Amino acid sequence: MPQREAIFPANRHALYQVHQYSAAIRSGDLLFVSGQVGSREDGSPEPVFADQVRRAFANLRAVLAAGGCTLDDVVDVTTFHTDPASQIETVMAVRAEEIGDPPYPNWTAVGVNWLAGFDFEIKVIARIPVLQ
Repeated sequence: MPQREAIFPANRHALYQVHQYSAAIRSGDLLFVSGQVGSREDGSPEPVFADQVRRAFANLRAVLAAGGCTLDDVVDVTTFHTDPASQIETVMAVRAEEIGDPPYPNWTAVGVNWLAGFDFEIKVIARIPVLQ
């Protein structure tokens, strides 16, 4: 059975320490990325929603890179939204910029009433590419 290995990006934000969790766990050829929010390095949220979503994707890309992956390696996505009806258009616009062309990963969007001061969170599972 593969051991789990904690993965952190080079410029990790304060939330990992404050809430005591790993940015991602590598297990075998899979990378399980914890929910990424639009936090600045000090752990505070970006105040403008579109910027918060973009920062969440930037934080996600940094964690994926630390684990040897890119967004192209993502196979499963779960997003959490505090007000899906008013946010989905912005999220889909940023998603289109970030995810690229088909085939798209699986995607589940969940409406929630609390995200610790944030309005958007994204977590993924990626397959770590085999080095040739």
